[in-house]
Amino acid sequence: MKKLLIGFLAAGAIGAAAAQDLDRPLLLVAVPELQGPYNHTALLVMPAGEGKHFGFIVNRATDVKLSTLFPEHAPSAKVVDPVYFGGPERVGSIFAVVPRDPGRPSMRLFGELYVTSNADAVDRIIESTPNDARYFAGFVGWQPGELAAELEAGYWYVAEPDAALFFRHDPGTLWDDLMQRLEARRRGI
Repeated sequence: MKKLLIGFLAAGAIGAAAAQDLDRPLLLVAVPELQGPYNHTALLVMPAGEGKHFGFIVNRATDVKLSTLFPEHAPSAKVVDPVYFGGPERVGSIFAVVPRDPGRPSMRLFGELYVTSNADAVDRIIESTPNDARYFAGFVGWQPGELAAELEAGYWYVAEPDAALFFRHDPGTLWDDLMQRLEARRRGI
């Protein structure tokens, strides 16, 4: 029964994924069968121009705090949440995602959600509103055609992005919750 349900869910979501407009933000939810580092992940993906895309794994909290990474930066100790593993690219860089424009240099993701990796901007965020941001180490990147190929291969379910996912207090259950939403949507609930 579960395999049949997953099959129906996959057929509906993947069919929609292939037709997705890749020129706008998307939420990707790993199919249950996807193994490896993206197993049970949820990612926000953004177009980056010239057919490229980037995004962040939004449900991979680490055990590392900013104060551990930057012990000489006293304001980092104010950040309560751990650093999140955003993806394998530029894993040595910290990205701050915030629910409002933090000023330049930053990039609007969608709605009022912005990201910056500029050290001075990240420091300003930590010093002024340390717990209003989610901090990511690294990101996920796709070269031209890679994301479309992954969607066509059926690696991801696609949903509308939601800024609240970045600031959720229980990211460990996010994938399961999204799977339940996708199933409910498929059943018309």
